[in-house]
This record gives sequence, structure tokens and C-alpha cells, in this order.
Amino acid sequence: MSTEPDDETVVTTAAEAAEGLILSRFANSAITDLDITVTFEDGVLDLDIYLNTVDDAEADPEAVADAAIDAAEDAVDELFE
Repeated sequence: MSTEPDDETVVTTAAEAAEGLILSRFANSAITDLDITVTFEDGVLDLDIYLNTVDDAEADPEAVADAAIDAAEDAVDELFE
């Protein structure tokens, strides 16, 4: 019988996965503002990512934020497998 992860583990895992993906796509100098908010209540994961980059960043910030949300959700799903 496996035990489910606690809420803090879920939140930390999601935040680390999202941040890791973002930092893999942008140099720190390209990120002007980054805020990742994660909550997990009653089995519902809620992610909010605010990402602002320099105008000449090599990747689209909106697409990277969306990919970061996907990465966070995948990482959390793995916790429950």
C-alpha cells in the first residue's frame, strides 16, 4: 500500500519542476521577473506563473510558462503513481 504525498511535498515538487524548466530555457539575465505560486488543497493543484523577460529573449515567455505548468503537473502526477 503506497501513501500519498503530503501537500507540502506536492507544492514543492510542482514549484521546483516549473522553475527548473523556466531556468533551462532562459539565462538568468534574460528573466526580469519571475513569480511561481502553487497551492494544493483538497486534491486540486493550482499554479500561477508570472514570467517577464527582456525584449530580445530567445524563447517566448508565454509558451515557456505554459510548458512550465505542464512540467509541474507531470511532476505531481508522478508523485501519485
